[in-house]
Amino acid sequence: MEKLIGGLRRFVHTVQAEERELFANLASGQSPETLMIACSDSRVDPNLITMAKPGELFVIRNAGNVVPPYDSGVGGEAAAVEFAVNVLGVEHIVLCGHSGCGAMISLLQPETHAHLPAVTHWLQHAEPVLSIVERTAAGLTGDALLEKATEINVLVQLSNLRAHPAVASALERKAIELHGWVYDIPSGIVSAYTSSAEGFEPLNGPTADSSGPAPK
Repeated sequence: MEKLIGGLRRFVHTVQAEERELFANLASGQSPETLMIACSDSRVDPNLITMAKPGELFVIRNAGNVVPPYDSGVGGEAAAVEFAVNVLGVEHIVLCGHSGCGAMISLLQPETHAHLPAVTHWLQHAEPVLSIVERTAAGLTGDALLEKATEINVLVQLSNLRAHPAVASALERKAIELHGWVYDIPSGIVSAYTSSAEGFEPLNGPTADSSGPAPK
């Protein structure tokens, strides 16, 4: 805790002081262009990996970057999505998974969280991933299986997101774009799903197109 408090002090005397005008403007309101839905994993920092400043991202984080189906009951995720789309008017939603995701490991190996009833209940929102993995990833094991499940989970959660009334309405008006990303922790490379390739392609790796794909 002392380390965190020390960080608070340094923040006030360095970042806050250097960006005084930015924070003065933010005090009157926010107008982010992007909603990012990411995992709670401590190794994943949406602002850091995108180099976004305060006020540029509206962020939802939970175990496994999950978007519960809208008809499963209104929760924090649904409320935040609705606010971001209908009030803030975000133009993009990024659903970002990541390598080594503990939630995906637990989904593939349910015995690892059998003693965690809340985790078990939460991961029900990702269970469709398992049936898709069984159909499309037969023979994969270890890291390859985990990577595939992580990618599929991003697509499953995007599907849930499209069914959210606020998102569905914005999509119909062509007022918003959806993006599926997977962040690789050791390399820093983020891959995005593209419908043309029917798979994930790097956005920021050495082979990435500098213009960047725009998956929807």
